[in-house]
Amino acid sequence: MPLLDAKSRMVARAAREISSGMVVNLGIGLPTKVVNYLPKDMPVCLHTENGLTGIGPTLPYDQANRDLIDAGGAYISTLPGSAFFDSATSFALVRGGRLDLTLLGAFEVAQNGDLANWKIPGKFSPGVGGAIELAQKAKRVVVLTTHTDRKGRPKLLADCGLPLTAKGRVKRIFTDMAVVDVTHEGFVLRELAQGVSLAEVKDATGATLIVPDGDIPKF
Repeated sequence: MPLLDAKSRMVARAAREISSGMVVNLGIGLPTKVVNYLPKDMPVCLHTENGLTGIGPTLPYDQANRDLIDAGGAYISTLPGSAFFDSATSFALVRGGRLDLTLLGAFEVAQNGDLANWKIPGKFSPGVGGAIELAQKAKRVVVLTTHTDRKGRPKLLADCGLPLTAKGRVKRIFTDMAVVDVTHEGFVLRELAQGVSLAEVKDATGATLIVPDGDIPKF
């Protein structure tokens, strides 16, 4: 799939976080697009909390089974071995620690790995949803988000100001500007997006950004 913009590059880079044999949840928003950047023959089990394992690529409206959607409402396809189940079974998988990885969206991520992604006070929210379970129980929690919000304010912060989804669970963040790891020392820059400078990333980050010595890889 062609990489047309910064968000597409971010999603494609995040897809490389998935390894063969993993059981992976794709959260609502940008993470659901990751399925379209995985190799077609890759043996991986993708999970959506509304009751399906074995997710195939998303489909356009005129090709889709319109009864078959992911947790974000996108039309999806099935693969050989796909399974359907109710919400109780779906969350038994989550709570049982069966997920190797979950990819989630975010409003804010703190330098200690705190995650806020379910509510902005004063704006409508349907509820906490599955993210609170996913962020607590998955073996590894990774975030996909733009580096700043629509007003240009940093989403990577020293401390979250919004209601928390989970404390200290995020391990890595993929943004349209960079790949950042959450460590005991704080945010560590791992990669830069093509066309983005180190100064721009530092300016867009609302906490200290640790930069390792040597060249920073590009994606």
